[in-house]
Amino acid sequence: MSAKRLAMRAMPLGRSVVATATLRGPCIAGRQHFTTSLLRRAAAGSHHEPRAASVWSLSNVFAVAVTAGLMGWGASELRHGGFPGTMLLDGGLDTPRYASMREMEQALEEIRRELVNPDCISTDPEDLHAHGYSEWSTVNPEGLPVAVAYPRSTDQVAAIARVCHKYRIPIIPYSGGSSLEGNFSAPFGGISIDFAYMDKIVQFNKEDMDIVVQPSIGWQDLNEQLAKMGSGLFFPIDPGPSAKVGGMIGTNCSGTNAVKYGTMKDWVINLTVVLADGTVIKTRRRPRKSSAGYNLNGLFVGSEGTLGLVTEATLKLSVIPEEFSVAVVTFPSIRDAASAAAEVMQTGIPVAAMEIMDEVQMKVVNMGGATAPRVWKELPTLFFKFSGTKAGVKENISMVQRITKANKGGNFEFAKDEREQKLLWSARKESLWSMLALRKEGDEVWSTDVAVPFSRLADIIEVSKKEMDELGLFASILGHIGDGNFHESIIYNRQIKGEREKVEMCVKNMVKRALEMEGTCTGEHSIGWGKKESLLWEVGPDTLGVMRSIKAALDPRWIMLVPQWPWVGLGLLTRFVLGTRERFLTDRLW
Repeated sequence: MSAKRLAMRAMPLGRSVVATATLRGPCIAGRQHFTTSLLRRAAAGSHHEPRAASVWSLSNVFAVAVTAGLMGWGASELRHGGFPGTMLLDGGLDTPRYASMREMEQALEEIRRELVNPDCISTDPEDLHAHGYSEWSTVNPEGLPVAVAYPRSTDQVAAIARVCHKYRIPIIPYSGGSSLEGNFSAPFGGISIDFAYMDKIVQFNKEDMDIVVQPSIGWQDLNEQLAKMGSGLFFPIDPGPSAKVGGMIGTNCSGTNAVKYGTMKDWVINLTVVLADGTVIKTRRRPRKSSAGYNLNGLFVGSEGTLGLVTEATLKLSVIPEEFSVAVVTFPSIRDAASAAAEVMQTGIPVAAMEIMDEVQMKVVNMGGATAPRVWKELPTLFFKFSGTKAGVKENISMVQRITKANKGGNFEFAKDEREQKLLWSARKESLWSMLALRKEGDEVWSTDVAVPFSRLADIIEVSKKEMDELGLFASILGHIGDGNFHESIIYNRQIKGEREKVEMCVKNMVKRALEMEGTCTGEHSIGWGKKESLLWEVGPDTLGVMRSIKAALDPRWIMLVPQWPWVGLGLLTRFVLGTRERFLTDRLW
């Protein structure tokens, strides 16, 4: 969104644009032209038109950002019938009071004093937009953060949290910004905490095979640094290339190596967490196992920033295997490919990774050109990664070849060297970006996931593909087939009447099928805004009530990523979702 669009969103109907001011964001180079008289009057507390344009003071800039955020904040209140707060199971709502505009200004000034460095806070309109909107997210609620904070340490994060708690200001953590379900949206305003400057290795314990890192280090950067040290170790969790450790912890992500190495929760030893009131805790000490007290790692991993802000993480590392091999094999149908994958798992062959891409996704990769000059067969394809000892890898390849051949698979194509390994595997890693590259003007991509027991994967993929084809949607399927997790990526244009509605119906049907198959509404993307109703479908009101109680205990003022999960008006929500009415009225409930 441009700065002009941001200004127009905040302007009431009937008001004309009569003045232009130039804003300079303290953390973003360049100037943004911001046009509106309403916002200046709001900043000055006056109802009179200004006589001429002028360069605004720093306090005026704060006020503009506050106004923009609060406009969205207020609009959400009018639309949804109240701000999130402490909920009662009968549908009642005890609404908390959030900061007024004056209190927001005071809070920003107080944070600046606490952090000393004035560059730690940005109110630049484009910066706010970047932290409240994502072009690849399934949903983008109206509203933006009022400011973006850039802390450099745990102490600074704690200081920001203390001020936000004092003034009742929502806090939204921001890591890599690659989430797909609106996880860092800010429809109620608040402050986005971007950990961009907290991307360091704090401590490396080679003998113990663990490492302490800050939340904004990327998993690829971490592995590159480990390689440069000649450590012989690596961090095996590998989601999207741009993912950062903080977001990976928040969503309990997995990635292509999950079939062998598990998910993020299996690699976290302990966490340093800043709670809603600024209290700093450490979940455990450094041994890999402990039975001392509650498993707080399990509480914060997967909580999406609703319970605390992770500022350091101690992670396990693994030894780099002696031998690697990457291979691809095509199949005549997606069912044949899924059946082969299920048999590999049921036989107990320890593959390092096993991924699936349908014929549409293979075509998308070819069209996107990310792996040029390589051209792929446009058929359902399984990607295998083998690792271990040389003898073990050779034996595993032989067994997998027999299984794929029995399920109508073609010949294995192996990478000859490390360069070809990266090329073969790049088709899987470039899948989403290849889809994004195909968008025409007005097009958007809806990418979402579910997971089922792998014995049901062929069933759900086949039915979901058939429905997408019947609806005339350009959609592809890919996934971590070794653990029953698959993704749909759908290109649509919301300007075409009824097209987004078709996509929403297709995704909801896929989620319902997954739940009927004893699966989950999300294997690794987490809940965010996009799947709040699906969480209730999956766990039910009693389990959700336990989550609500934990949330209320750790964040009684409901300031941490406030609007995310369907805790608000839980009783009312339950009656619609689990009752006799088939249609889920999201807009009315939120």
